[in-house]
Amino acid sequence: MRRYAFVGTGSRARMYLGALLDTHAAAGEPVAFCDTNEVRMAYHDRIVRKARPELSVPHYAAADFDTLLAREKPDVVVVTSPDATHARYVAAALRHGADAVVEKPMTTDAAGLGEIRDALAESGRQLTVTFNYRYSPRNALVRQLIAEGAIGEVTSVAFEWCLDTVHGADYFRRWHRDKANSGGLLVHKATHHFDLVNWWLADRPEVAFARGGLRFYGAGNARHRDPAGDRFGLELTTELRELYKDGEHLDGYIRDRDVFSAGITIEDNLNVVVGYRSGAAMSYTLHAHSPWEGYRVAVNGTGGRIELDVVERGRPRGSRLLLQRHWEAAQEVPIPVGRGEHGGGDGMLLDDVFHGPGDDPLRRAAGFADGAASVLVGIAGNESLRTGQAVRVEELGAR
Repeated sequence: MRRYAFVGTGSRARMYLGALLDTHAAAGEPVAFCDTNEVRMAYHDRIVRKARPELSVPHYAAADFDTLLAREKPDVVVVTSPDATHARYVAAALRHGADAVVEKPMTTDAAGLGEIRDALAESGRQLTVTFNYRYSPRNALVRQLIAEGAIGEVTSVAFEWCLDTVHGADYFRRWHRDKANSGGLLVHKATHHFDLVNWWLADRPEVAFARGGLRFYGAGNARHRDPAGDRFGLELTTELRELYKDGEHLDGYIRDRDVFSAGITIEDNLNVVVGYRSGAAMSYTLHAHSPWEGYRVAVNGTGGRIELDVVERGRPRGSRLLLQRHWEAAQEVPIPVGRGEHGGGDGMLLDDVFHGPGDDPLRRAAGFADGAASVLVGIAGNESLRTGQAVRVEELGAR
């Protein structure tokens, strides 16, 4: 049985802890929680006691992470803390002889990539980056069709991601609203999508050019507030109260900030053009105030086209995958049902996290190289937003 430590005990930690206490209990047990807030760690204590009444998990403040590593000697550290802290925790865990499992994005800047890369080289330990969208059956089918040559050589990709005024607004309430914490949506959110395209094409990005801005949320855009009532308010569920509201006095973190208040430094509308080593290109769009949520992808090739349309909220839910070869009728490709959230991908992801990837011809399991390739597109996009120029990935100082 392996010993698992958890760093960052907000809502994202629950998936990994719940699996370790239930479906993947044979893989190991939790031996430590680390967070800036005692109330959040106590919330996860209650989850542990319900499943394993005999188990007591020690708590460590964020400043005492090195003490945790020395005293508890975890085999694996699961990092689900705010994005800008990932590099420090991952590198320290690796250097103390533990493997690391880190939520996307792996880090938020080139310096963090270098820190993790050096720790991996020095330690020889293993790093897993949890790109759960790779495991969604509909996304896996796109990878399979391209790999099989169904549309020939890929020439271009059009990718549109729509966040609605429920999910999208949430990024402007939480710590993500500060780009210093999250890297903005090009790093925090779009790294999912950049990774999908890197993986689908089995390719690496070379150059990115971005435009974007804060057009809907923020103090300067308060005219967009719903005049009939506050549709941007957040319902205080028992979970949100126990995880966040009850602990506000300890670290000052407010989970439900006004999405039209000052202090938002991230964009809500983004467009990026990405060039790849193969010569293929992607046009990418993200907007965070759509009336519906989902995504649309079109992959063009020398032999045809793949189209994936997904609606997750705001319209009748569903997914449709079309394959059309040149001079042939379009055919709909059946999409199997997966397990868990994120398009049915979480169940298979957790299998890989706790038991290893096994023999997977689609190579869904992701490590440092994949994490770096995806986040570098976001980092390059942020630099392009700053300078107004196209940015070559290799010039960012990390590969």
